[in-house]
Amino acid sequence: MLKLVIFDMDGVLVDSEAAIRQASIDSLKESFGLEPKHSDFKEFTGMGDDKFIGGVAEKYGKSYDVQLKNRAYEIYEEKKDRVKVFPNAKKLIQNCYNIGLSCAVASASDFIKVKINLDRIKVGKSIKIIRNEDKNRKTKRPLFVITGSEVKNKKPDPEIFLKAAEAAGISPEYAIVIEDAVSGVKAAKAAGMTCIAVTTSFSRKLLSEAGADHIVNKLYDAFDIIKNLK
Repeated sequence: MLKLVIFDMDGVLVDSEAAIRQASIDSLKESFGLEPKHSDFKEFTGMGDDKFIGGVAEKYGKSYDVQLKNRAYEIYEEKKDRVKVFPNAKKLIQNCYNIGLSCAVASASDFIKVKINLDRIKVGKSIKIIRNEDKNRKTKRPLFVITGSEVKNKKPDPEIFLKAAEAAGISPEYAIVIEDAVSGVKAAKAAGMTCIAVTTSFSRKLLSEAGADHIVNKLYDAFDIIKNLK
């Protein structure tokens, strides 16, 4: 029986990859005079923004410093209009609540970036963002948020999804993850969870090879699967 839906953020609820890639390119250019290509970031997608920008820095022979990420986040916020919300993202979250499910966001990014994205989705007053340090969790529609800064091991390690289930108080076998990245699919399966993959970042073939239980082309197509598993 399904009780919890865990959403990855980037590539699932929002189309932010181009925005964070450009912000990272700008940060690397400011710091080192580098001009990496957008394609340089592909292999690091879904692994957290330290690895996302750090991996590219290392490809060009430069050492990673957290200030690279911090500057990229500043640029990302300054240019937040670049972040596009996928159609029906908010509707999908709301309808999961409407059929009695709990919801969580598990993103390898830091909270500052996740919050920018949630603001772009326009999560309404009826949905309350709950972080691990929040004391008051009594709310009608809590959206449990676990971010990369709260975990030691990044995807494909299952830690972030297990923490999301723990925050919601629901056993992993009753959770389903919606992911777009190969590393995220592997993490979901390692956590013992069902996984719906969206073909926004990787091909059906790669997502299937990673272990996705279901694959959809459009985000809201996941709702029919979720209803059938409820």
